[in-house]
Amino acid sequence: MSTNNSLDSSRDEDIEQVLFAKREKIFPREVHGVFAALRIASVLLLLGIFYGLPWLNWDGRQSILLDLPARKFYVFGLTFWPQDFLYLTFLLIIAAMTLFFFTTLAGRLWCGYACPQTVWTETFLWIERLIEGDRNKQIRLEKSPWNLRKFRIKISKHSLWVVFSLFTGFSFVAYFTPARDLTQQILNLSLGPWEAFWLFFYAFATYGNAGWMREQVCIYMCPYARFQSAMFDNDTLTVSYDKQRGEPSGPRRSNIDHKKNGLGDCINCTLCVQVCPTGIDIRDGLQYQCIGCSACIDACDDVMDKMKYPKGLIRYTTQNALQGKPTRVLRPRIVIYGLILLTIFAIFSYSVLNRVPLGLDVIRDRNQLYRETAGLIENIYTLKVLNMDKQAHTYHLTVNGIEGLSIESDSDTIHVASGQVQDYPVCLRVDESNLTERSSKIVFSLVAIDTEDLSIEEHARFLGPVQ
Repeated sequence: MSTNNSLDSSRDEDIEQVLFAKREKIFPREVHGVFAALRIASVLLLLGIFYGLPWLNWDGRQSILLDLPARKFYVFGLTFWPQDFLYLTFLLIIAAMTLFFFTTLAGRLWCGYACPQTVWTETFLWIERLIEGDRNKQIRLEKSPWNLRKFRIKISKHSLWVVFSLFTGFSFVAYFTPARDLTQQILNLSLGPWEAFWLFFYAFATYGNAGWMREQVCIYMCPYARFQSAMFDNDTLTVSYDKQRGEPSGPRRSNIDHKKNGLGDCINCTLCVQVCPTGIDIRDGLQYQCIGCSACIDACDDVMDKMKYPKGLIRYTTQNALQGKPTRVLRPRIVIYGLILLTIFAIFSYSVLNRVPLGLDVIRDRNQLYRETAGLIENIYTLKVLNMDKQAHTYHLTVNGIEGLSIESDSDTIHVASGQVQDYPVCLRVDESNLTERSSKIVFSLVAIDTEDLSIEEHARFLGPVQ
């Protein structure tokens, strides 16, 4: 009986190991080189934008402010409203097509240089190296027994992580509550419940993802790692190991002719594994865990320099190039993605630049098609006028499309405050003899009295009896 239980227990452990490999902490070695410099520049630029924009004023207001209670979204000099949701749709489509385009062209550039998980993880690694030292010191510290020195170092590191995470949460909330007002609320201990919740939630997410989970987010949680291969082909530039040149691998001295000894250029130093933030061996081929950070390229090129071998044993290349076949950078998929991206971006740019901060909806009275009054035909409408400008406006209303058509109303002007929707009932009358068909096309026109450039037209139908 005990034998069967032990077999069942062993079988369960085997199944568990197959389904999920227990995490072993990765200590990426610091690396220097061209791609490392590009990654550092990208991290500094993106963090500078994220943390700096809430403090940048534009026309006397925070440059980017998503004012949810007021339903106003300020983006530099522009003010958007919930009715402008179409622009958000365009932005999401542009982002998706950009991702498809660059992934097809050069693999996971987004993951390696611009993904928030990569950016904040890289920052946390900098803090970790600052407090604990390089890779070897970190490994020794991790294996050493707990004592006062280890406790002090760990507390210092995590304290800096927490402070940085809280500042990150603060910066996130500052896009929804003005940064200066948010600062005053914190100093006065009057932070609102929603601001407090999102500040601590975003700080906790940053601390957990970048400090503890790291590569687990990329390997297990990120869906992009799973479907990226659908956008790859044999002409996609990826970080690859040249097996034909590197194998057979093996250690050797730099002053021997390794070719005569039947060795390839790879000296099996494993530096490419030690610098990898996800802990993979690039020599095993293209893997979904690879985020395309190119750290292994910098490490290998440095080794090749020391061995006086040509660089590029690990490099950005294509599967076709590795097999000695010609590579096509401009191919149908790239051209199609590029044309779609340029077209959508052009439409989006034209729409934003020519955007009119005025909306007009015309709603017919559904209770009655028309009314006859002393030889005149009446139609009733309700106009909904939305002023999306920063200031109030008074608009002049006109209507045309039928000869003799007149507006029966107390006033032909409509005053609408900034960000408000004004309902305006309108009665249109026309002599029955001027109607040539049962449904006639008419056009409502609104022109701002103080700004003639601000105008809008909306088409509607005028109904009458059958002629």
